[in-house]
Amino acid sequence: MKLTQPSIRLSPLDTQRFGIRTARAFAGTVEDVSAILDFCAREDVDLLIVRCHADDLRTAHRLEQAGGRLMDTLIYYCRDLQGTPIPAEEPFVLIRSARPEDVEAVRHIAAEAFRGYRGHYHADPRLDPVNSDEAYVDWAVRSCRGELADEVLVAAEEGGRLLGFVTLRLNDPEEVEGGLFAVSPEARGKGIARALIIEALRWCQRRKMARFLISTQITNIAAQKVWIRAGLEPSYAYYTFHVWFDE
Repeated sequence: MKLTQPSIRLSPLDTQRFGIRTARAFAGTVEDVSAILDFCAREDVDLLIVRCHADDLRTAHRLEQAGGRLMDTLIYYCRDLQGTPIPAEEPFVLIRSARPEDVEAVRHIAAEAFRGYRGHYHADPRLDPVNSDEAYVDWAVRSCRGELADEVLVAAEEGGRLLGFVTLRLNDPEEVEGGLFAVSPEARGKGIARALIIEALRWCQRRKMARFLISTQITNIAAQKVWIRAGLEPSYAYYTFHVWFDE
């Protein structure tokens, strides 16, 4: 869901994970930045993770003036599920819903796929890289448990070994967002990612959803190529800044 309204909140999960009092925010305009900084001062926040639209350079420059450092750029791809047909090809691997017994396999794939990932956690040298790795593993596991996703689709080869997964979340009655998308390193280059994304589109279509969106780092060219070939189009992007208040 494209963010438009400003927001600011404490992040108990990041605080617990890194042992640093953390807040998360979205600055919709440059005028929002002062209110976000005031909140952080009142709440004695140590680390602010804040996003803004990548085409809003006034807000980006204001965050830089406040001490913000650019940590990543997220690019979002969207697919109109009603205007264009989904590729008719049949998957060459089994794509199915994750089961409770799949949690450990999904955990393993996430650990392998996101180790040293180029996200905003890993880009910040003040954050423990092991804890940064664990953020994605925890996200995957909690998605399997239904806490952070409405569906998790897995790719399974003959014999049952899992090769990859994608998590899906219902943003509203018309929109589904792909959260985590990962393929086991040894299974890459074999079409698993394409099979997963096409089945994700079909999952949305069966529920008569209007839109599908998914995001990644702007430097993740491999994923973006797969999504473009499946009919997704680049739509918008966010900058992620970290502001440390003890510097």
